[in-house]
Amino acid sequence: MIDDQAVVRQGFVALINTVPDMQVIAEGINGQEAIDLYKQHTPDVTLIDLRMPVVGGVEAITAIRQNFPDARLIVLTTYDGDEDIYRSLQAGAKGYLLKDVFFEELEMAIRTVHAGSRHIPAAIAMRLAERMASSDLTSREMEVLELIVRGQSNKEIGASLTISEATVKSHINNILSKLGVTDRTQAVTTALQRGLVHLR
Repeated sequence: MIDDQAVVRQGFVALINTVPDMQVIAEGINGQEAIDLYKQHTPDVTLIDLRMPVVGGVEAITAIRQNFPDARLIVLTTYDGDEDIYRSLQAGAKGYLLKDVFFEELEMAIRTVHAGSRHIPAAIAMRLAERMASSDLTSREMEVLELIVRGQSNKEIGASLTISEATVKSHINNILSKLGVTDRTQAVTTALQRGLVHLR
């Protein structure tokens, strides 16, 4: 169980340990510990949060799966942005649950993933379907979007990326169109809600 919030982690660990045939064998507080503890214990199933210090959840999942292709990981997080879901499953997570989940569903998810299947609740699957239907932003558009979220003007974005203001405007028009919004403020809100950009 990997989560940087002690109360949350301890709560889930206590619940899981009440199930007769389940036992939590290790706990960690960041993605690097997830990687190290996995190598040490090779658990049947790993529960991992997304936003953690040192190494994030998606990076940890990627690293674990590179060394252990059969690793069974379930994301347990408060974030339901479609980009977060997409990145987690792309990295190799076999399940995706929100922390307000009923314990019965968590137990079922652990059993399902342990048996080699995926566990993705309907609401999460719908968010993922929306993500698949939306147009992907190019890497340059992502850079521009991140700078918009940080509050930079077109002129500042141009200077940061060494491109002309006209090119910045062109990228912004593409971003607005792809995100289905009409202005920069909506673009920022949508980017944060979907998990495209994270405030550091």
